[in-house]
Amino acid sequence: MSRRPIVVRLAVAITVALAALLAVPAASATPVPGALAGQVYVALGDSYTSSPLTGPIAGPPPGCLRSVNNYPHLVAGRTGARLTDVSCSGAQTRDLGAPQTVQGGQNPPQYDALGAGTQLVTVGIGGNDIGFGEIVQSCVSPTPFGTPCRDRYTAGGTDQLAARVDELAGRLDDVLDEVHDRAPDARVLLVGYPSVLPAQGPGCYPVVPYTAGDVEYLRGVLADLNDTIARAAADGEATYVDTFTPTVGHDVCALPGTRWIEGLVPTAPAAPVHPNALGAEALSRAVLATLGVPAAA
Repeated sequence: MSRRPIVVRLAVAITVALAALLAVPAASATPVPGALAGQVYVALGDSYTSSPLTGPIAGPPPGCLRSVNNYPHLVAGRTGARLTDVSCSGAQTRDLGAPQTVQGGQNPPQYDALGAGTQLVTVGIGGNDIGFGEIVQSCVSPTPFGTPCRDRYTAGGTDQLAARVDELAGRLDDVLDEVHDRAPDARVLLVGYPSVLPAQGPGCYPVVPYTAGDVEYLRGVLADLNDTIARAAADGEATYVDTFTPTVGHDVCALPGTRWIEGLVPTAPAAPVHPNALGAEALSRAVLATLGVPAAA
């Protein structure tokens, strides 16, 4: 989820060649009659929102890898809301207010999709601000021993990742202020990140080559990130969507079929260390539950 992480670069490079193989039809859903039917819904976010390679690309530019099977599309299909999805892989908070250059063109400032008539907004952002793609790559260890990742990020007595999360808090406040300014009558949901690593235990070295000590450290970083997002929602007149709790046990170390977040080498159509189609469905269920909409008929 960094601005140009290797996982996104690789995904962009293979998208055209594998589009037919990876094109999983969007899950069908009967819209639930109710207050959300026909509402103007805008989805902002990064690759955990756009859900790369889980289905055909939904709209330009192709480098955003925005899937028709991502949670905004699934939520819209279930509720009958009228979706404008401007999420883009690699997006940081700064890309919400400025053009983001990706392969095949530029994604316009995501805020531009908002307006006075917007009634529902989901925002999934922040992982790239703390360097998700960098962390995914740099924490790979050639041996299962020690805590090389933690040692790298805490060298000199300062936890760099904790500092990045602290800096993100102010940016999220600014994001919510801007969203409310542009869409003053919208219900705003701030979406957290799922359980990427096992919630307990040492991990699954060498399948996912992070040491047990680093798995514990990174688990804490993700918890800190989600806590920061939840506090920003509470302080910014938004509703936090907990996607961590309902995805516990479906992390990168789970078996195929049970795994909702793919590992460094995906076994199902998805970008590395990103939700697959089952994961996107799980995120949609979390959003729907927050909205008070049943996830299935």
